[in-house]
Amino acid sequence: MSVLKEFQDFAVKGNAIDLAVGVIIGGAFGKIVDSLVNDIVMPIISTLLGGHIDFTNLFVVLGSVPDGVPRTFDALKKAGVPIFAYGNFITISINFILLAFVIFQMVKVVNKIRLIDAPPPPPTPEDVELLREIRDSLKK
Repeated sequence: MSVLKEFQDFAVKGNAIDLAVGVIIGGAFGKIVDSLVNDIVMPIISTLLGGHIDFTNLFVVLGSVPDGVPRTFDALKKAGVPIFAYGNFITISINFILLAFVIFQMVKVVNKIRLIDAPPPPPTPEDVELLREIRDSLKK
């Protein structure tokens, strides 16, 4: 459960470096994630929903369709018919969630490596140690 909490903190409260890493990695892996979503994840999800649904072709026509134009997403777009393409939004949302999770895992690994390679903290100065001993003695 802590991984989900960390992922939520990363996605919602990420700092500038996390954002920069997300943009760079997102650009580099965008096509891979697109293929993962369109060629692997979406067919599985559509099969689980009871048929071979292609989410990118789920839409609602908002205007009138000219005669002779087939009611397909591409044909309607080319004809300039206004459509509410909620299926495309679903696909892009799944794409984003997968990409964000991959980036989160990569940042997590990098942070662990940074902790391993980090130098040990400098020793506490002698005067601070003496002041702490005096404080503790006075408390007693």
